[in-house]
Amino acid sequence: QVQLEESGGGLVQPGGSLRLSCAASGTPLSTYVMGWYRQAPGKERELVADMSRGNKRHYADSVKGRFTISRQNSKNTAYLQMNSLEPEDTAVYYCIAQSPIATTPDYWGQGTQVTVSS
Repeated sequence: QVQLEESGGGLVQPGGSLRLSCAASGTPLSTYVMGWYRQAPGKERELVADMSRGNKRHYADSVKGRFTISRQNSKNTAYLQMNSLEPEDTAVYYCIAQSPIATTPDYWGQGTQVTVSS
């Protein structure tokens, strides 16, 4: 059984930083596209960043230059480094794993809350 477990969320002031982690069990993450979605209250879930098996990265325009996605296959873990956080980044963040030929994620984590507020 594949499980993704996020950690690292919390409350941070505007301009601050957080690093989210996504630890996988039951499958090697190296075979998947890894990504992070988020969903803010009253808004649709959106793709924040993803990273292919070949380490090609894609970011939503709203986070370019502030967020960095990475993966450490030896630890079966993916990360999302978030800098210069803004109140608009407040959301539940979800880790996903997607087969390269799939059009939607195969696996989702349970989500971790990120709140940016003074």
